[in-house]
This record gives sequence, structure tokens and C-alpha cells, in this order.
Amino acid sequence: MKLYKLLDSIDIIKSWHENNVEIKGIAYHSGRVNPGDLFVCIKGYKTDGHKFISQAIENGAVAVIVEDVQQGYNVPQFCVKDTRQALAAISDAYYNHPSKKMKVIGITGTNGKTSTSFMTNAILEKHNLETGIIGTVMVKFGNYIEPSILTTPESLDLHHYFLQMRNQKVSHAIMEVSSSALELNRVGNVDFDIVTFNNIDREHIDLHGSFKKYFEAKASLIKNAKSTAWAILNLDCPYSKSLIEETKARVLTYGVHDRSGYLCCKNVDLSTGRAKFKVEIRKPIKVGDVEYKPQEFNIDLSVPGYHSVYNAMVAISIGLLNGVPISTIQEAMNFFKGVERRFQIIYDDGFKIIDDHFANSGNINVTLETLTMMDFNRLHIVYAIRGSRGVTTNRENAKTIAKWASKLNTKEITATLSRSHVRDKDMVTDEELNAFIEVMDEAGIKVHLYDELSDAISYALSDVSQNDVVLLAGCQGMDYGAQIALENLYELMPNLDKNDLFRTLENRIAGIL
Repeated sequence: MKLYKLLDSIDIIKSWHENNVEIKGIAYHSGRVNPGDLFVCIKGYKTDGHKFISQAIENGAVAVIVEDVQQGYNVPQFCVKDTRQALAAISDAYYNHPSKKMKVIGITGTNGKTSTSFMTNAILEKHNLETGIIGTVMVKFGNYIEPSILTTPESLDLHHYFLQMRNQKVSHAIMEVSSSALELNRVGNVDFDIVTFNNIDREHIDLHGSFKKYFEAKASLIKNAKSTAWAILNLDCPYSKSLIEETKARVLTYGVHDRSGYLCCKNVDLSTGRAKFKVEIRKPIKVGDVEYKPQEFNIDLSVPGYHSVYNAMVAISIGLLNGVPISTIQEAMNFFKGVERRFQIIYDDGFKIIDDHFANSGNINVTLETLTMMDFNRLHIVYAIRGSRGVTTNRENAKTIAKWASKLNTKEITATLSRSHVRDKDMVTDEELNAFIEVMDEAGIKVHLYDELSDAISYALSDVSQNDVVLLAGCQGMDYGAQIALENLYELMPNLDKNDLFRTLENRIAGIL
């Protein structure tokens, strides 16, 4: 593609050495530049692409997009206000606007994005639609699957995924949209057809600088939605509810406690841990030739947790907006077995081992609240302290754990820094560790602290008894916990059938050594 055709999609402030060269690809990482590429200089948290222009040109870059003027280079150079916005627009144009060729569903919120995405996928697949998923756990479409590094990929990679989906006849793409992706324009130029704002908690507050900025980043997905799109909003969350009048999109509202919206939830039964409830369609919903009249229908979930009710309500709403029959939605929800690391029971014979993402105070609340509704003897929490998320997040996580500890009769916790199982960007800082320990001390909770994840899990399993629950809790630092725990268990009880023991980890993406 000719350079000038690509540049039609962005606003140029200044340019040097103009030349309408042929562009064979786009890159934002100098080490991945191939001959004939356009190099876009991105300013990141730790590095600045402007510093690597020489390397990009050595590798074959034939033109450069910059925010700051760079002297001494003879290739065409174009200055823009925001190179991240430019990268998104250029990527979309280079791949011929692939997201316009399918229905794109964007799901944001502090909690439940992943489970909601997979529930939605289960409903749409049950309706025999060709789907793709982009999110925290994986990128998946057709026969292609790869583990995710970012919740939402960089815009160049994202639009390339859409191109691949289009080539494989994907009709519906479901993606988690993180606050950082919205703030950093990773979803720039994506043509969303359905957007959701599930909820908001104080996760990532340190990253954005304030809760207000964090909310503004999340809210932009709804506020910027096109007029022909649908926005699904949670009436039980005041922040989500506040966006009803802030979007051009058509709005569909739901609630579990607030029953004034299009959909409401009734008769929630969590006595077995797995939710049963009734959905009431209170107002007619018309989508194309399909109309759902006011009615009620039952939902029986196979996945545990009160949070699953909210996730299901969003997924059901998306299913309705895609014209899926109610009977198909019911069947899909009943057979949906959950997402790895979301209150996932990985062992259940005499005692339970539950693996949970436990990312923030909201996640922690719903996980521990679910445990209060279950019947067990003792609870053993193995918690991987959240690394490089700031003191605020870690202190709030600790306070939430401490709040529930007395209700769960828990007076000690096994904590780990998971030093050998996290990347540099997820290492626990001294300040984060100190914040966690201070809160535990104030609450009178004894902490057994281990540098290594394997040592922490070994300690917990050495003390487990009949009808106990071992909770493997944490984000990146606990990704490998399930495999380590089951390997430990097999060493302790070699008479177990190894194939049966590890069956819960089949097809798992995160945390496989």
C-alpha cells in the first residue's frame, strides 16, 4: 500500500523528506521492523520509540511517524499529535477496516470481563455463530489459539486479529476492553456494535492517578459508542447507571436488586454454590426481525458464585441483542463450565482446592462471600500478593481479606511473592508487601510468608484435613498454582489416578509449566 493512502487516515502536523513510498507493513517495536515497514514511535511507560528510530531504519523502515521532531534522518518523517491514535487509525486502514465486517462486542468493567466474555461466547456458539475471543486468558478464533499477554492487545495487533478473523469468516468478535487499553488508544478505530459497562471498583487506581480518571477511561467505551450500537448498563452499579444519558447508543439496562430496567433477576438460589434464578424481561426488546415480549424464564448455572449471576445477566443481554432464542440461551448457560482461574474447583475428593483470580477488592468480596455460603471445615488461603499495582490496591485487597476473615473463621493466611513465577512487571515491591503485612497485623491475622509459590502451596497442603477448602488466590503470581498444587498432591498421594487428577487442567492456557 502506498504511504500517502495510509496517511489519509490521520492528521499530519509537519512532515520532512516526503516521498510516497510503498509500505509493506507496520511496526511499533524497532526489533520487529522488516524491510519496507512504516515505523510508529510509541511512548510507553518504560521506553520511548523515538529513541529507536536508528535501529528501525537499520532494520528497513522506509518512513517514520513521530510525536517529537527527530533530526538527522533522511527517510520520510511525519509528526502527529498522538502516535497511539495514529497507530490505531493507520492499522485499521492498512488492514481495510476489518472490524466493520463483523459484530464486535466490547466488555469493560473492573470485575467479570473474562467470565462474561466466555459466557457470551458459549451462547453465540450454541446459536451456531462463528465467534472469536480476545481477552485476558487467550486470543481464540477458528483453529487459532494463543495465550494473552495484555488484556487488550496493542492496536496494530488487534486490527491484525480482526483481519485474521474476517479471513476465517468470524461473524462475532467478543473482546475484553481494559481501562488502560481505552486510555492508550489500543481500541482506537474499532467498530463496536455492543458495549457493556459491568461494574467498577478501585483496581488500577494507581495506574490512572485517581478514581475519577479510571472511571473516565472505562466510561469512554460507552460514551463513544455509535448511535446504532447497543450499550448494556448495570442498574445496581451507580457508575454504570450514570451513563444512561451519556451515550448516543441504544441502551439496555439490567439489575439484580434494581428491577426497573429491561431485564431483572429474581429468586436467586445459591444454596449449592451454583446459582439458579429467574430472568424477567420487563419491556419488549426488538432486534431486527426478532422481538422478545415481556416474559420470565429460568437459568440454572453450572458455575458457582454470586458474581456469576451478574456475569450471566450481561451475557444473556448480549444473546438477546443477537437474536438468540431463549431456549438456546438457557441451554448454553446450563452447560457452561466456567473459565480457568475464576472460582475453579480443581480438586474435590475429601477436601476442595479452588483456584481463583482474586484480582481486586471486588473479586475478593464475591469470592469470599460465596465461600460463606458453602459448607466446609477450615479454610486455607494461599494468597499471591499483587505485584506492581501500587500500595492503594494492595492495601484495599488486604483490608477486604481481613474483613471476611472473621466471618470465615480464618486467623492466618499463607502469602507468597511468587518470585520465580512472575515477570518483572508483576514483581511485588517492598511498599506493597509492607502495606499487606500492616493490614494483616492490625487485623490480628498471622501471615506465613514465602518467597516462592511452590513453598507456600506445599505448606498449605501439609496442613489440610477432611472437608477443608484450600483457596489458591491471586493474579499473575498464582497462575501456576493449580499445576503446582496438583503435582504436590500427587507426591503426597501417589495412589491417585494421575490422568483423573490433572483432567481439570486439560486445555488450560494460563500457568502451565
